[in-house]
Amino acid sequence: MYLALGISMTGEKEILGLWIAQTEGAKFWLLVVTELRNRGVQDIFIACVDGLKGFPDAIEAVYPKTAVQLSLVHMVRHSLNYVSWKLRKAVAADLKTVYAASTVDEASIRLNEFEDKWGADYPTIVKSWRSNWARITSFFDYPPEIRRIIYTTNAIESVNMSLRKITKNRGSFPSDDALLKLFYLALANISKKWTMPLRDWKAALTRFTIQFEERMPKP
Repeated sequence: MYLALGISMTGEKEILGLWIAQTEGAKFWLLVVTELRNRGVQDIFIACVDGLKGFPDAIEAVYPKTAVQLSLVHMVRHSLNYVSWKLRKAVAADLKTVYAASTVDEASIRLNEFEDKWGADYPTIVKSWRSNWARITSFFDYPPEIRRIIYTTNAIESVNMSLRKITKNRGSFPSDDALLKLFYLALANISKKWTMPLRDWKAALTRFTIQFEERMPKP
């Protein structure tokens, strides 16, 4: 089951849809993104995704002006899968110097340092970060107080955690529809708690108003 969560122009969270994937890949994600477009999502300034194969390409095909940001939480988790337990803390700390840098140029320097230190042992990590660099560094276009809104999928991870609590004691469901109905009702209850805009939303909106002036909704 996959969810799409959007942040409206008022800074409020909204579930845009949920899908059960029989097969994953670019074609499936293209159908998902096209459905969002057909249902009224006119534009997306920034899309934060967790590295699902084909998803960034699908977003860019339907919304060519959208900046795709790979979730740094998932990038780090994926990287640490290749690292032994005793070295994970050290590798994670060095990766943090990359995404905690002040500018994209500084981040590039930190990545070079990471490669010098760990590249021989973990070439797959370096290759992953370099090949995804353009989608990792979108958040550097924004000041620090806005970056945390952009570079993590924590908001949707919180929703997923709530849904897991509902399903953890159920061995199976009689049908996909049964699962969809349960999640729909659960999401309706979860969203009732979303009564306030995101923290620092006014600062973010001011920035977006300037940066995306020609794409902002007309009053």
